[in-house]
Amino acid sequence: MAETVNQIQTIQTPDEAVGAVNRTRRFKYFNFPFLIVAGLLALYGLAVVYSAVHGNEDYSFSRQAGGVVVGAVLMLVLFRVDYRQLSHFLVFFIIINVVLILMPHVPGIGVNTMGATSWVKIGPLPQLQPGEFAKVTVILLDAAVVARYGGRLDEPKEFLKSLGIMMIPFVCIMTQPDLGTGLVYIFIAGIALLVGGAKPKFILILLGVAAVGIIGLFTLDPILDNAMGHDVLLKEYQRARLLVFLDNSYDPEGDGYNLQQAQIAIGSGGLFGKGYMNATQSTLGYLPEAPTDFIFCVLAEELGFVGALGLLLLYTALLLICFHIAYNAADLFGTVIVMCVAGMWLFQILENIGMTCGLMPITGIPLPFVSFGSSFMVVNFILLGVVGSVWAHSTR
Repeated sequence: MAETVNQIQTIQTPDEAVGAVNRTRRFKYFNFPFLIVAGLLALYGLAVVYSAVHGNEDYSFSRQAGGVVVGAVLMLVLFRVDYRQLSHFLVFFIIINVVLILMPHVPGIGVNTMGATSWVKIGPLPQLQPGEFAKVTVILLDAAVVARYGGRLDEPKEFLKSLGIMMIPFVCIMTQPDLGTGLVYIFIAGIALLVGGAKPKFILILLGVAAVGIIGLFTLDPILDNAMGHDVLLKEYQRARLLVFLDNSYDPEGDGYNLQQAQIAIGSGGLFGKGYMNATQSTLGYLPEAPTDFIFCVLAEELGFVGALGLLLLYTALLLICFHIAYNAADLFGTVIVMCVAGMWLFQILENIGMTCGLMPITGIPLPFVSFGSSFMVVNFILLGVVGSVWAHSTR
């Protein structure tokens, strides 16, 4: 009799059963380890940015925090969007990429900063960097291109056709010119081709051609500059940054000085750092662009090796979760999307931290979730939402 009563009590009404299913579906959209790691990264980044911009009227911490809030909302919305429907919009992605990247050239809204026309200012709205937002559509474009071949991109004609489509955003971004963002686009394309099934020999030939092109660029650039009387291929600051990478004593009053100050800041942090908001290299003006390009130096000086290690562990956790999501994606399109996002973050992390240590050339590539920039922060959260969409709509 008691067993019968218990069985009756556990029987769900139709409304209760539907409610249970809806709750299960809602939770399916969220990968909680993924959300927790992303949230910790965002909070860590906000804390470091607050210290870096405190007392500096050129930067607004409230704008950075606003970027996190807006990005988090967009991320949650994108979790519910079925990414699989986006694979059919190849031409649309091409058009959007061209429009976004070329937008700064529109008279009246384009803003030239440090020799590059990469920003737009529309009325009372804050300045935006369309090239950052284009990273999202570049990833979707490249994933859609390779997904059409079902993992077997083994014909030279199809490989070159795919590569040509992927190079459209790079060509557009170099009209600004923004070499740092252009390198990110190239890296995304390389990941898409590799994961999308391109033959290894095609990738090796492409790398060989790129190496020859870089050598030719450095050889021809000074000749063309002298002949034309102005910078033609590389800007003077771009050439200087690459030369500083090869010889840190070059340009001792410019990028060479910046690199030396960055290394001093990192080294002075020691094991545990000087303490939160106690950085001297940035607050005394020795470290240029501290909240953006050299934000890792601020973190290392204040929180030391332990603080830097904590950030690297969070990055590692985020990337490992992304690899897990990519492996369990419902289709090749989803796998390529997630691997491109993870690969882009990895490239930005290695380049940004590497350049502060003298291991990589100095570029304007920011540090994900940490560098100052509301556009950059919103884009990172949008990419979290896209990755979350792949997780939510996986069928394995």
